[in-house]
Amino acid sequence: MPELPEVETVRRTLQQLVIGKTIEYVDVRWPKMIKKPDNLDEFKMLLQGQTIHQVDRRGKFLKFMLDDFVLVSHLRMEGRYGLYSKGEEYDKHTHVMFTFTDGSELRYRDVRKFGTMHLFIKGKEEEALPLSQLGVEPFSPQFTVEYLQNKLKSTSRSIKAVLLDQQIVVGLGNIYVDEALFRSGLYPEIHANEVSSEQITRLHNEIIDTLKEAVEQGGSTVRSYVNTQGQIGLFQLKIFVYGRKGEPCKKCGTMIEKRVVAGRGTHYCPKCQPVVVSAME
Repeated sequence: MPELPEVETVRRTLQQLVIGKTIEYVDVRWPKMIKKPDNLDEFKMLLQGQTIHQVDRRGKFLKFMLDDFVLVSHLRMEGRYGLYSKGEEYDKHTHVMFTFTDGSELRYRDVRKFGTMHLFIKGKEEEALPLSQLGVEPFSPQFTVEYLQNKLKSTSRSIKAVLLDQQIVVGLGNIYVDEALFRSGLYPEIHANEVSSEQITRLHNEIIDTLKEAVEQGGSTVRSYVNTQGQIGLFQLKIFVYGRKGEPCKKCGTMIEKRVVAGRGTHYCPKCQPVVVSAME
């Protein structure tokens, strides 16, 4: 599933491609993707004549800011947007098409059909699911060391489970949690409330630095991810542990191991991330 760096990269490319374009009509070929409103005809009707003024991001969600509405889109596993000419051939995996008055089309393609779209009245999108329960953005002023410490000290869940929790901090998924924990020297199964203040400070910094580096590299292409213009991400070239089971650690040479933590396949270096329980403070 695309994480914050991949979604941010898609946002930036969409920003270059669709700002100022006005929707003439919408064609939906897989109605189950449209979660709000319930009536598909209403969804299509409300979007007619709306101009895209901005493309924002909230966690792993894209937000198309229109005249009167906000279209909230989640790419899920393999969702992908692309800009095409009207009438250009499309395949069976193209499920939603936004035709603009200038003759171009923004198409949403999704092999697995897991993507979702919600349409809200502008200003109401944060008051209901899927955005209402999201935690803080890792690049925001609200994501402080103190905030992270308060969240970690209040639970005995594994540190990996806490970082994957989108109600605490948004945008982190399996790849970047594994990478941030490695860079912080933290074993993925250590209880969150057993992480020291010094370790929390380092983890906070590594989360931000890891995500920033990934955004600069256009995200990670570890399966099928490409941005809106068909370009792959390059951060996978800098990955230390994710997807490297049985390969030598780039820092110490120890073989990377993999186990299931918080229900997810988790990669770590047993030497750089030793099983150490910190004293409670």
